Amino acid sequence: MKELQAYMAAYHKDMDWEISGENYEEEKASLLHNYMLLSTEVAEVAEELRKVFNSTNQQMNQGTPESDAFAEAKQSVREDVGKELADCMAYIVKYANYFDIDLESAFYQKMVEVKDRKNKDIGVKTKN
Repeated sequence: MKELQAYMAAYHKDMDWEISGENYEEEKASLLHNYMLLSTEVAEVAEELRKVFNSTNQQMNQGTPESDAFAEAKQSVREDVGKELADCMAYIVKYANYFDIDLESAFYQKMVEVKDRKNKDIGVKTKN
């Protein structure tokens, strides 16, 4: 992750896409602009999921078994989902770099915190 963060720092600098400004208002505007862009990319992931569900339902309506329809629908958007997740990651890394956060350490610390939560979500176990 450190290599990815270093790569993205250089990439953002080279592209002149750093979160920056000469004063508080400019930096605030840059932070908000990048948050808007991140939110847009997250919405694009949701749109790809929508395509999966619609395609699955359409195929099932034509008689394709659910598992086959779902597998085919997932495969049909795999590449685009990857691109949208990469876009999301680019903005997340940009924020981590801006705030001088070691994203790998922050990730593992957060996962320990989530694992130890008292009010975590509980899934239903399925019988095999």
